[in-house]
Amino acid sequence: MNNFEYIRPATISDAVTAASRPDAAYLASGTNLLDLMKGGIAHPSRLVDITRLPGLDRVERLPDGGLRIGTLVRNADLAHDPDFARCYPAVTEALLSGASAQLRNAATVGGNLLQRTRCGYFYDVASACNKRRPGSGCDAGDGENRLHAVLGWSKACIATHPSDFCVPLVALDAVVEIEGRNGRREVALESLHRLPGDTPEQENVLEPGDLIVALRLPAEARAFAPHARYLKVRERTSYAFAVVSAAAALRIEQGKIKDVRLALGGVAAKPWRARAAEEGLAGAGPTADAFRRAAQVALADAKPSGDNLFKIELAQRILVRTLTLAAAGTPDRIPALPASAFSSVSGALHVA
Repeated sequence: MNNFEYIRPATISDAVTAASRPDAAYLASGTNLLDLMKGGIAHPSRLVDITRLPGLDRVERLPDGGLRIGTLVRNADLAHDPDFARCYPAVTEALLSGASAQLRNAATVGGNLLQRTRCGYFYDVASACNKRRPGSGCDAGDGENRLHAVLGWSKACIATHPSDFCVPLVALDAVVEIEGRNGRREVALESLHRLPGDTPEQENVLEPGDLIVALRLPAEARAFAPHARYLKVRERTSYAFAVVSAAAALRIEQGKIKDVRLALGGVAAKPWRARAAEEGLAGAGPTADAFRRAAQVALADAKPSGDNLFKIELAQRILVRTLTLAAAGTPDRIPALPASAFSSVSGALHVA
């Protein structure tokens, strides 16, 4: 690990000023950043500790019915909030399916949004990786790539975004509030992460000094609570990142789909909103045929980036399964194995 300067600012403004140089990084729980530093992958010369900044660890109900979640709220605290679980069950299921309980107790909402890819070549400093060292090449292209992207990838990078949490958030039109050198602005979470193109090292739209201070869910997101699920396929049932995942949220009225939100995880360098599939389902009945057609539309532009053709079919199937479960209704209990395709709905009573 390289030597670095440690700063603990007293205000958000001071934090933004301290982190405004390109070689600075924000430190919250450090569950991803410290691993990257120890492995010689990240080399910040300044760490700006935001853990004691006031007001960033609150969950607030907004007058318009929306929800504002501070960037320092712990994943576990949010997931185990009964009111949150009732209103946003797919998000809760995604949170509880990610990492171990110990990590969820430490990890923060803001850090989850910005976690780095788990591509093995990114983590191996002996391998060529354009994301880690621009212009060096991408060893994943001719390497072990069965878990890599099938949507939005480029020759420069075929890595995927690892977050479970982000997938239902993108489906529900979440927004991030960002404090920067020019004041505060808002960005749709769907637009926060970039596709790789020729510059895979530019993973998001944040500028030096930009600090995500909060995540906001709109009031409309609560209307999907009766029919919302998150499902992921992983190589082992616990403590594993998604091979593919899907979030589905439906509003069903008089036997027809009035509104629908869909997103996929594990398929691209960002959570993938399936808007064309949403349009095809609006007004349709919640039937197996309609769900299969929607899944085909969602993956219509997919292509393998290596030895991962199977992921396209798998993503279609997990989307159909997620839609089917969502249409059947959100269970009263969080499944015993959250987000698992092999779980029954008998589990912890988080929705009281």
